[in-house]
Amino acid sequence: MVETADIFRRYAPEYIDRFADRMLPSHQRAIDGILACRTQKLGGHLYCCENPNCEQIVYAYHSCGNRSCPKCGQDKTQQWVEKQHDRLLPTHYFLVTFTLPCQLQPVARSNQKVAYDLLFKSSAAALQKLAKDPRFVGGDIGMMGGLHTWQRDMRYHPHVHFIVPGGGLSPDRGQWLPSNADFFVPVEALSPIFRAKFRDGLKKTGLFDKVPPDVWKKGWVVHCKPVGSADCAIKYLAPYVYRAAITNNRIEKLENDQVTFRSKNSSTDQWKSVTVPVFEFIHRFLQHVLPKGFVKIRYYGFMAHSKKNLLAVVKYLLGAPDASDAVEKQHEPYTCPHCGGHLKWVKELPKSPRSPP
Repeated sequence: MVETADIFRRYAPEYIDRFADRMLPSHQRAIDGILACRTQKLGGHLYCCENPNCEQIVYAYHSCGNRSCPKCGQDKTQQWVEKQHDRLLPTHYFLVTFTLPCQLQPVARSNQKVAYDLLFKSSAAALQKLAKDPRFVGGDIGMMGGLHTWQRDMRYHPHVHFIVPGGGLSPDRGQWLPSNADFFVPVEALSPIFRAKFRDGLKKTGLFDKVPPDVWKKGWVVHCKPVGSADCAIKYLAPYVYRAAITNNRIEKLENDQVTFRSKNSSTDQWKSVTVPVFEFIHRFLQHVLPKGFVKIRYYGFMAHSKKNLLAVVKYLLGAPDASDAVEKQHEPYTCPHCGGHLKWVKELPKSPRSPP
């Protein structure tokens, strides 16, 4: 099976030589991490199977931890899901998605920290403002959102997904105000509020004049749909949290300096094969590498980290159990990939520039 690391290992040196003057430091860090991930270069641990009929030696090398690495994303996603249980509420949820228009994409790609931060703030503020309207929720809402910058064929498409509990906290903090299970807020009203808040924020950055004026006159795409329970909502958002622009199992082949990978058509939900030149593949992948330190999962309203007291009030009003009532998940010990037996730790493996055995 061809992996992203295999493509980078073969073609990244030439790509860097050709485009080094246009590459961001975050791109180089991502390439370095992907190439080193779970190899001897990062060190790790040596295990031996305790089954006397197996006694298999297993090398377990450290992960690179880079959030753009296809190998690391799945583990981090599962850890994130487990940490969210204390925030889940026994009510219905909605998925609300805000998308930047294509006219803003060049500015966003060249000014990622500013544009993505503004995308988060303006969309969250717009949703909070409309939800306060007594015709809809009439209270203060909470939400968690994740930034997503690609389409399924890895082309650039920045947008934010929010999962939102279906209701809000009354102004006097004494009542939970539930929304309709199938309707949260009208997107026709939400879209212009989002556009106006983004426009006003962009005026403060010095980037406003770089945007075509007609973008402020067109409709901006906003979607809102019910997704059921809290568990369903978390499962819906989880794939967008730490997943890289493409997973290794979608790469079909690498030949003749071209990469073929599977992509699902969002309108028909059918899979198709996409073939692009290898440098185009690398370019599409790297444009989704986020700036160092950028927070791509954010919490607002009563779900914000600074509003733990409000979240406790909401949980009390909804009869949600305390975190102390939750049972800590026990992780299974390391098992042998060959026979399923228990692995015994032998020794630590130091970092080495050599290839893994």
